Order: sequence, then structure tokens, then C-alpha cells
Amino acid sequence: MTAKELSPDILKTKQHFEILDGLRGVAALSIVVFHFMEIVFSDYSQNFIGHGFLAVDFFFCLSGFVIGYAYDDRIAKMGILEFFKSRMIRLHPLVILGSIIGLVGFLFDPFGDHPELYSAGKIALIFSGSIFLIPLPIMPDRFFNLFSFNAPAWSLFWEYMANIVYAFVLYKIARRYLGLLILISAAALCFICYRSNSLLGGWSGPTFWDGCARICFSFLAGLLVYRSNWIIKNRLGFIGLAVLLLLAFIMPFSKWNWLSEPLVVVCYFPLLIALGAGATLTSGLKKLCIFSGKISYPLYMTHYAALWIFANYFTTYKPGTGRLTLVITGGVILLLAFAWVMMTVYDIPVRNYLSKKRVQSI
Repeated sequence: MTAKELSPDILKTKQHFEILDGLRGVAALSIVVFHFMEIVFSDYSQNFIGHGFLAVDFFFCLSGFVIGYAYDDRIAKMGILEFFKSRMIRLHPLVILGSIIGLVGFLFDPFGDHPELYSAGKIALIFSGSIFLIPLPIMPDRFFNLFSFNAPAWSLFWEYMANIVYAFVLYKIARRYLGLLILISAAALCFICYRSNSLLGGWSGPTFWDGCARICFSFLAGLLVYRSNWIIKNRLGFIGLAVLLLLAFIMPFSKWNWLSEPLVVVCYFPLLIALGAGATLTSGLKKLCIFSGKISYPLYMTHYAALWIFANYFTTYKPGTGRLTLVITGGVILLLAFAWVMMTVYDIPVRNYLSKKRVQSI
């Protein structure tokens, strides 16, 4: 379809599932808390939210559902190029912002990180990789993160890969073949979990392909939930479903992870998506769910620079429990406020500007 034939109505965003938006915010907040706590407790069995990293798998599953809902019936009309433009406008402004914040945090960390140990050329290379989502696990003091200036961007890399495969293959694939791909990816997911006794991988060079297994299963599962219309009507509401989601993150971290984690990802998260899509939202919680959904991605993509600073502070000063509680609680609140500011003054205006220019070009 040419630009002249493309109707601006095709580009409009569909109505959201507001409870699912709310759950996205719960998952984003959980992973911020998890990142703080994993610095304090290197032994995940002592971490009260030791499975917070599974929020990423929930994101992937939700993404498959939402992409199917938003684009299955119109990607053929809008074309692959316009689909990619839509995804870039939605996702990439915060990829860039997160990279800039990560670079600033690295250069001006008051508690360490020693940027003088890296040449300007290497810093520029790492920053460029972060901006363009090119994995560069070349910083040993940052545990060979794929994206050393903004660690959570590893999941965005795989999100982009899933979007590319969706545009070229998945949007038109028959449901029986989709089911076959899900079985294969579930087997891969179970294998990597059995091998490592955890799904905590995908963010670093040595665990790169773990991320592929995680996105493959969860994205496909979310897509299947949508296409099969597995929407379960219920009265759990946002609070009930938020509690059920949190249970997955606070379940014990143990030697049985090889079994419990795949069960959560393969069975529990798709069920929560189906329940979230069919739950009834009370009017009193509607604004909370909308805000939670809006803040989730900015929070996820802007929080990690502060975590590197916190890690250096924790290593240098070894603060006691009381001070740690204050620092972590205050840190989470400040990161929420910062994400809201970045969303308000940068993300929304930039996306609105790009969307307006795009419509004007049609």
C-alpha cells in the first residue's frame, strides 16, 4: 500500500485492555524492586522478590497478546514499513533516553565506576550500541551486559526481533503452526531452565540465547491467547489479578526452580493474560490502571542507571538494614517520580510529534 492509499485511521491506536495495562505497571515496579534487592542479596533464596525477573517473561507474553490484538487485522493493510514505524515511534524514544541517562550515570557516578579506565572511543562505541540496540557485552565490570549503559534494553532487543518475525511471518501463520512453534519454544525454555536451574538469563553475553528462548515462548503464547480468544470472564478485578501476579514474583527461590519457573511462564502467565483481558474493572481503579500502564515502560527504561550507582554505594559503604530500607524505599519513589517527569516532558511529546509528522506525510 502506498502512502497516498494509506488511511490515517489505520494508524490509530486501538482501545486498551485497562487491567492488563495496570498489570504491566505492577510488573515494572516489581522488577525495579527486584533489581534493588538482588544487589543487596546475591543469594536469591534470601530475596523476598527473588523471582521478580520473571516480570520480563510476563512483559513478553503480554506483548504477544497486545501485538496480535493491535495489528493482526490491519498489518496487511498498513504494510510492514508502517508497522515498523509504529513500533519505532512507540519504543525507540525511550531506548535513546535510557541510553543517555545510562551514559550520564556512568560518567558522573559519585561512588565509583571509574570512567577514566575506558577510552573515549570505547565509551562512544558502547553508547552507540545502546542507541541502536546492538548488543555489545564488552564491559567485564558490568558483568558483560548486552547493553552496559542501560541493562534492561536487552529485553527491548528481543522485543524488536519478535516484532520483525511477526511482521514477516507470524501475522499470517496458521494457528496449528503457531501451536507447533510454541511446543518447540517451550521445550527450549525448559531446557535452559533445567541447565541453569533458573530462567534468570538473556541479559549478558554468556546467556544471550536464553533471552531468545524466553521471548520465543512468551510472545508466541500471548499471540495464541489472543487468536484463540481465550478471554476468561471473571470478577477478580485489578487488585485480585495484581495479587496473583505478585505471587509469581515472591514465590521461593529454590532447587526446584527448574520446574516452578517454567510452570509459571508456560501456564500461569498466559492464564493471567486471559483473566486480565476478561476481568471487570471498577470505575474507582480505572485511573490507577491507566497511569500504571503509561508509567510502566518509562520506569522500566530509565531506572537502571540509578541501580549501578546504588550498587557502588552499597559496595563502598555497606549500609545497615535501617538505612538500606530508607534508601531503597526512597529510591523507588524517586525513580517513579523521575519516570513520570520523563514520560511527561519527553516520551509523550516526542511520540506525539513523530506521529503527527507521520500522518502529515500521508
